[in-house]
Amino acid sequence: MIDTIVVVTRKTQLEELVLRLNSRAQARFYLEQNGVSFTDYEQADSRYHQSVEMVLRRLPRGVKRQVIDRDMLPTYQFGTRDLVLTIGPDGLVINTAKYLASQPILAVNPDPSRIDGVLIPFGVAEAGEWVVRVLEGKAHVSRLAMARATLNDGQTMDAVNDLFIGARTHVSARYSLELAGRREDQISSGIIVSTGAGCTGWMRSVATGAWQVARHFVELEGEPPGPAQLALGWEAERLWFAVREPFVSKISQANQVFGQIVAGEELVITSRMADYGVIFSDGIESDHLAFNTGLIARIGVADRRVHLVARELSE
Repeated sequence: MIDTIVVVTRKTQLEELVLRLNSRAQARFYLEQNGVSFTDYEQADSRYHQSVEMVLRRLPRGVKRQVIDRDMLPTYQFGTRDLVLTIGPDGLVINTAKYLASQPILAVNPDPSRIDGVLIPFGVAEAGEWVVRVLEGKAHVSRLAMARATLNDGQTMDAVNDLFIGARTHVSARYSLELAGRREDQISSGIIVSTGAGCTGWMRSVATGAWQVARHFVELEGEPPGPAQLALGWEAERLWFAVREPFVSKISQANQVFGQIVAGEELVITSRMADYGVIFSDGIESDHLAFNTGLIARIGVADRRVHLVARELSE
């Protein structure tokens, strides 16, 4: 049973710029001086706030509601009977999911002309209808698999889309990697681990780059790996991993640089980075785990799930 609808919003690019430059006039001057259209920022800002107001007006009466900004997520205490409604891009869904347990997320796309919305199935006009379906127990909820990094000091980090394991600066990451009993020392630009929800993003660009480099040296037919080849399914308990720019030397190998981690299996990474190793998730480098010499990370499918309301109706 749902007690409260928690609506999560975010500042627009224009609002963030105004905060940094202190006034709307300064923001306009800054953009136009750099040859950027202020009108585009202004229109996007207006469209977003109109969408938020439309969604709020469509929420059913008689149910408690709370509107919070994305910046409040780290300190906001979600209730076990909350329905969380996000209004914004895919990144907002991902940011919000990190702070939830089993609360369902209903993701609304405020501006389809600007936002692809891979994880956002609903438009503004239908938000109220789907909130009612959730309240009545008539909506299907997909359980998206997540990736988890567990350190030998007890710290953990989960990812909706991707984990990055490597160096925090533009230097080589040094570590040993072990999977399915095969172990080797590596030097690289870091390791990407992607879930079914994230594998057509960062992982796809890594695979595309590797394919395009390889075709200069060997005959490759067809096209680079596309979404269909990389797709795992959002609920699949499998992960892709890829080693970026592996370097072969007298002390490093590059035989295990791409593959899958299945349920019950772990990718074990032992850091050899004195004081610059990091693990972060979903592109948020500021929120990272230190991964320095002596630390061991075990990467696998998390026991948590993201509960995302989907269009498919339950029977």
